[in-house]
Amino acid sequence: MTSSKRIGMTVAHRLAILVYIAFALFPLFWLVKVSVTPNDLLYSEGVKMWPSRATLDHFAFVLTHSDFPLFFRNSMIVSVSTAFIVTILSSIGGYALSRFTFRGKIWIVGLMLLTQMFPLVMLIAPIFKMLSPLGLTNSLSGLILVYVAFNVPFATFLMQSFFDGIPKDLEEAAMIDGATRFMAFRQIILPLTLPGMAATLGFVFTAAWSELLFALMLISGVDASTFPVGLLSFVSKFSVDFGQMMAAGVLALIPACLFFLLIQRYLVQGLTAGAVKG
Repeated sequence: MTSSKRIGMTVAHRLAILVYIAFALFPLFWLVKVSVTPNDLLYSEGVKMWPSRATLDHFAFVLTHSDFPLFFRNSMIVSVSTAFIVTILSSIGGYALSRFTFRGKIWIVGLMLLTQMFPLVMLIAPIFKMLSPLGLTNSLSGLILVYVAFNVPFATFLMQSFFDGIPKDLEEAAMIDGATRFMAFRQIILPLTLPGMAATLGFVFTAAWSELLFALMLISGVDASTFPVGLLSFVSKFSVDFGQMMAAGVLALIPACLFFLLIQRYLVQGLTAGAVKG
């Protein structure tokens, strides 16, 4: 391949990446653009890349005159609790599936896969029927319980793949030296799976943070509403306050971005684990 062709392919490749990045980030840009556009300019200026006059009034209203701080707090409680509980349970389950052979294992794996095949809509009624007598409807505890139940199977398979990539010789050597299996798991295997745990934590946090269906069906009061349900409060019978809704959306992106910045180092390692075997 000549140098000119190589240069041309490199340029085309980078242009394609830039086009994809622009396509992916454009909705976020439009979200920010609408959130800083005054109400009197939202429809009068037509389609413009940036308003002729920007304002932070929508953000001020959302933070001081709406229930968004309450929705934000509820979402943080639900998402963080779900992410940590699921990561702990899936780590234990993934280790068991990876390291032990026991009777009925294939049936357990099959049932876990089966739970991922049902449309969530058809499960709303039976879940509500089970939670209602326990007093877990319209509560954050009930929502966390449902999110944990639906995220554990996939997270367990995800963690199993990370445990499968760790040689069994490491813990066997530790056990020969006198360590118990739990000690070998806690001191040797668990630190090696931190990237996998970070990937699982990030996946579950994102799923719980953006989930709407169960939050909408199981929560009926404002006090226990999460952020996705709270966004509907900006929609009235005859109008939609797009400025305030977009401002709330921008604010809701902040914790997710900060969370991924904190676990970015482990997340990248976890998502690329197993790509190269050595």
